[in-house]
Amino acid sequence: MNQGIAAAAFVLAAMGVAAAQETPLSELAKAAQNPVADIVSVPFQNNTNFQYGPSDSKGTQNVLNIQPVVPFTLTRDWNLITRTIFPLVWQPRSVPGGSGSFGLSEINFTAFLSPANPRALIWGIGPSASFPTSTSPNVGSQSTWGLGPSAVLVTEPEPWVLGVLINNLWNIAGDSSNKMLIQYFINYNFEDGWYLTSSPIITANWNAASGQKWVVPFGAGFGKLFVLAKLPINGNVSAYYNAVKPDIGPEWTLRVQAAILLPKQLLGL
Repeated sequence: MNQGIAAAAFVLAAMGVAAAQETPLSELAKAAQNPVADIVSVPFQNNTNFQYGPSDSKGTQNVLNIQPVVPFTLTRDWNLITRTIFPLVWQPRSVPGGSGSFGLSEINFTAFLSPANPRALIWGIGPSASFPTSTSPNVGSQSTWGLGPSAVLVTEPEPWVLGVLINNLWNIAGDSSNKMLIQYFINYNFEDGWYLTSSPIITANWNAASGQKWVVPFGAGFGKLFVLAKLPINGNVSAYYNAVKPDIGPEWTLRVQAAILLPKQLLGL
């Protein structure tokens, strides 16, 4: 277990403000920025997408991703890190005079097999799957079952946390689908839990027409790890401009996130 994750585990096991204050918040923040850290977190990530939709009916789309991350100890040498994303989508009207839609979109589940005692390069690899859980065809597929590989690489040269996550999902049932996601993340940590962050999500829809496949955003933001009601909270705000996008894609995105960190002992893991 690396030094930042060990510090986080100590604080979470203690579950107290005094214990949190004894451990540098910057160490906790670094652990919270690692997707395969051996800590439980429940992030609430809200993405507000501006100028989304056809040119004659642009609107604001909102996607709230509730994405609990739960690690399981398999052996002394290996952990299984699971992440489940529940997207709640507000879709603006698609035609002039129409009405918007709100509902649950496709749930995504990923499981990373990761070394319990990583060295300088932290990694995880495993399957990712999506399910046709959409409550409306306006917010996602109601027929496509997706499956594919996922991998993550992380390194933590002081005071940075750098990494990349990638997956590609193909349909195994239902409507045809072939989509890739790449998220690189760059975090620079200060004292007292403050940090600068950039973690744009690049996507490719391989089934889309030429010139409509990619979304490539650029942007950055800031965050802080703090303690509230004896629980560590990792909060951040960032903004991203979509330099490449399909015609109906949003111009830019405002992301606001708060992640609650929980002790594995409390959940019996």
